Amino acid sequence: MSFLPQVAFLIILAVAVFILTKRVRFLKRNIQLGKAEARNDQPEARWKTMLMVAFGQQKMFKRFIPAFLHLLIYVGFVVINLEVLEFILDGILGTHRLFAPILGSIYTAAINIFEFLAVAVLFSCVVFLFRRNVTKVPRFQKPEMKGWPTLDGNLILVIEIILMFAILTMNATDQILANRGDEHYIALGTLFFSSLIQPLFEGMSTGTLVFVERFAWWFHIAGILAFAIYVTYSKHLHIFLAFPNTWYSNLKPKGEMANMPEVTNEVNMMLGIPTDAPADPPAEIGRFGAKDINDLSWVNILNSYSCTECGRCTSECPANLTGKKLSPRKIMMDVRDRAEEVGKSIDAGGPGLEDGKSLLGDYITKEELNACTSCNACVEACPVNIDPLSIILQMRRYVAMEESGTPAQWNAMFQNMETSFSPWKFSPQDRFNWADSVKNEEVK
Repeated sequence: MSFLPQVAFLIILAVAVFILTKRVRFLKRNIQLGKAEARNDQPEARWKTMLMVAFGQQKMFKRFIPAFLHLLIYVGFVVINLEVLEFILDGILGTHRLFAPILGSIYTAAINIFEFLAVAVLFSCVVFLFRRNVTKVPRFQKPEMKGWPTLDGNLILVIEIILMFAILTMNATDQILANRGDEHYIALGTLFFSSLIQPLFEGMSTGTLVFVERFAWWFHIAGILAFAIYVTYSKHLHIFLAFPNTWYSNLKPKGEMANMPEVTNEVNMMLGIPTDAPADPPAEIGRFGAKDINDLSWVNILNSYSCTECGRCTSECPANLTGKKLSPRKIMMDVRDRAEEVGKSIDAGGPGLEDGKSLLGDYITKEELNACTSCNACVEACPVNIDPLSIILQMRRYVAMEESGTPAQWNAMFQNMETSFSPWKFSPQDRFNWADSVKNEEVK
């Protein structure tokens, strides 16, 4: 008995695990470039959010048709990959369909379910390709989607289609060989979907069939391992990160903006209110707001790596809808791209964050930031609870408090709010004069 196939499989598996482990460490380090932020409160609410939004895809179903097709791919991805366990054990042990003799008819039923899901995934991927490239859904045609983002979306769909065909081809040729009496193959009974394509292979010799079946088997398992690595470089990283991202969601009401602790403490001290500020101020004054990714929190960077680039946030953004340059999706893509750039620089022994670039200016412009209405439409629309507004607000605070770079009209408004407690320049004592005038008119 030759152990060459097992050795080859172990080498492929080891290489894939090594590359995947290295990439996961890279991503973890990049996320940790952000500032610390506590997000472990209300564990019951967090588990519920993750179950409903990530597992249940609750927010996806605001748009039923793409949500249903995505659900088919999601369920297919989860369930079909249960078979990968058998693939791995067969590859290591040199067996074939290890669980078939153990499970009997249950195994046949399971394979039929896998095939049904494979066809469902195949159908959904074809529809999504059609939507992206023929009907050209507007949210996929935005400027930030040119080049690699569009290619990435198409590639992943084509790869999934090929992998599903590999499953059906493997099963079809496998059963033909079993029916011909080859002792290495196990007759499983009727496999509905793969039986439909068996006529394509019936005329082949046994040797050719064995080659096709083995090629499909190797292609599928190698494809799954390569797919797992590719996903970590792709927007489809949300397949894994959607779960922690939703668990670490901001549970505060959507309209509540986080105050800056430094400013809050200063105001409290001015008013004589006890604060949590340390008795001894830090030797180095911290930066107000965010200029680069290290000024953001690690949750913000996790959000960026969890972005699906679906564009639901941008399609709901009132600023974008009126022709402004702001795109919440682009904000998240820019944060991720900057994190990747800094991470690669650090790994290469380069300057890292001290490369003369920053998130503000080199990636995101003031024009984009100033266009935001702070309405939270993007946060509400995101199917995995990403919060672009948090990043926008932090960067606007930097522009206002560190650069004094806000528009002149805004500065006038800020001054009025500071002195008159409203955006308009009139005394607080006169605020309700209009009501008195209305009352007088009614008396007359």
